Amino acid sequence: MDGRVRIGAVLLGLAVTLAACGSSERVSPMRILDSPRDVAIRDALAASDRPNVAQVVSLSAAPTPSGLIVSAIGLPPTQGYWEAELIEVPDADPAVLVLDFKLLAPLATEPVGTQRSREVLAGRYFSRQDLAGVRSIVVRGETNSRSVTRQ
Repeated sequence: MDGRVRIGAVLLGLAVTLAACGSSERVSPMRILDSPRDVAIRDALAASDRPNVAQVVSLSAAPTPSGLIVSAIGLPPTQGYWEAELIEVPDADPAVLVLDFKLLAPLATEPVGTQRSREVLAGRYFSRQDLAGVRSIVVRGETNSRSVTRQ
């Protein structure tokens, strides 16, 4: 009888735990971040004025069965740049897809380091529908841009 009571108590505890999982109160990952560094990261992510990478070093476009993966390597001025992203920019020519290579600056002063230690990779997928009519893809940095042509 004593074993049945323990099993019942364990089952009751599991039921209560599972019931709590279905509550409407969701735990946001942003609520967990509360150290000064985490607050700085959250504020940096919220900022919409991210700079373009200083230089676009390389650009490639790899076809997939359903579209294209565009990837670029950028070179910021120092180490520590992060959260790289290729952001689509409106262009007057519908045959040209223009992307800005955006990233976030380091949270603290970082050394310049070697070129290889500063390189940052960004990529983005485009479906065939996204690329309808596009003949050229351009990725822009602060000092240069690179482009690839589609057939």
